[in-house]
Amino acid sequence: MDTKPKKKAALTNAEKQKRYRERQKSGGKREVRGYLSAEALECYEKIGEQTQWTDSTVLSNAIRITYAAYKNGQIGLLNNWLNKNKL
Repeated sequence: MDTKPKKKAALTNAEKQKRYRERQKSGGKREVRGYLSAEALECYEKIGEQTQWTDSTVLSNAIRITYAAYKNGQIGLLNNWLNKNKL
């Protein structure tokens, strides 16, 4: 009789990614995707260099900052600044 425990098969990358997404979702997080313009990509890179934030943190904070501007009646001011500075 064989008393050695059986080895589990290694997970594929797709299985690991699926498990990761499920853990994130169960933690109350939601994945959001999009494509950045050249200007936004340049800003993203500068933010990353200065803050060392992950992609998720940059996106989360960008949305939170935009919402704060909206709630404080500053969304028009923010939009005008972006248009004038072409960022």
